Amino acid sequence: MPSAPASAPVPSAAPARTYERYKVSIDQYRAYRKNGYVVIPGLIPPEDIKELIDHTEDLMQGRLQLQQADVPEAERLPVPPAHLSPLEKAQFVARIHMLHRRIPLHERYLLHPRVLDVLETLIGPDVLALQTMLFLKPPGSAGQGWHQDTYYIPTHPDTLAGAWIAIDRCDEYNGGMWMANGSHIEPVFPPKSEPYAYGDRHLPGVPQVAGVSDTDDSRNELTPIADRYPQLIVAANPGDVVFFHGHVLHRSKQNVTTDRFRRSFVGHYCNARSFTQWGAGWEGNERNQKFDPDTLMSNASHILARGDTHLPHALPRFGTPCAATEDPVQRRKNHRYIHTVMGNPGSGDMEKRAAVPEK
Repeated sequence: MPSAPASAPVPSAAPARTYERYKVSIDQYRAYRKNGYVVIPGLIPPEDIKELIDHTEDLMQGRLQLQQADVPEAERLPVPPAHLSPLEKAQFVARIHMLHRRIPLHERYLLHPRVLDVLETLIGPDVLALQTMLFLKPPGSAGQGWHQDTYYIPTHPDTLAGAWIAIDRCDEYNGGMWMANGSHIEPVFPPKSEPYAYGDRHLPGVPQVAGVSDTDDSRNELTPIADRYPQLIVAANPGDVVFFHGHVLHRSKQNVTTDRFRRSFVGHYCNARSFTQWGAGWEGNERNQKFDPDTLMSNASHILARGDTHLPHALPRFGTPCAATEDPVQRRKNHRYIHTVMGNPGSGDMEKRAAVPEK
């Protein structure tokens, strides 16, 4: 039976918001399958982007509750030195990970209904929410070299996808993402020496690589593979969301501007029927870290966002509404596998049959 942390969710002070359900078009679905990514314009409404902007400003200036002196040092978020100017403080933090386990706002955007609407179509109907990253990328900051996200977050079956919410206008000047268009058809190239990375070693002849994520193309051994594909800048406006396959080769370059940030909020997800060993034991926050000691499966550390699953899962710590907070009986009753399909296996005749086996 699916499981969840024993402790009850911590209530969030944010009021519940309602959103019109987003329906993925056939062309958008095809683009994701063909290119390895798709941009959904204006998926996140302006008032939500304003909330993310205000939050990042508070983080950069050291105003968040978790940045205050009364928070134990081991749990405190990075704080810019007090003597810095506001502009210098804004340069202090470039990115920060996994705050959905510590800050209600990050949990809400990981489980944003409009993002989940798209993921339900692309990798669902069952969706497990795994990770959050907040990128601030101030002027002058470095990029990240060619990499594949499944290299860092493997899932089995292999269903990883990212959702990249643009907070600022993102383009080639302030360090926007580049995609090797269509490269999601490649296997995940295994590391030569990196102990905490994954690759498709079972494929005969798949080369091992070094320098993954290195911004120096001469050291990054994924560069020749990326060079086989058109390399396209993914320009995005605030509120646009880029959904991308776990295998697609992508990178970012330096923010060469002097006055523009490239802020983005990124979540990673997989189908909730997939097994993962990633993400338990992060940052010493044991309250939300659960894994199976026999298989090292960490699904119980991650939130069931949509649909259902036969595997363990977590509740959202701050109570953000999602599949995990629904009554399990009702959740299964409403699940999309209660559909009709064509075919009568017994007779070979074509007719409507219930997808759920008869009891």
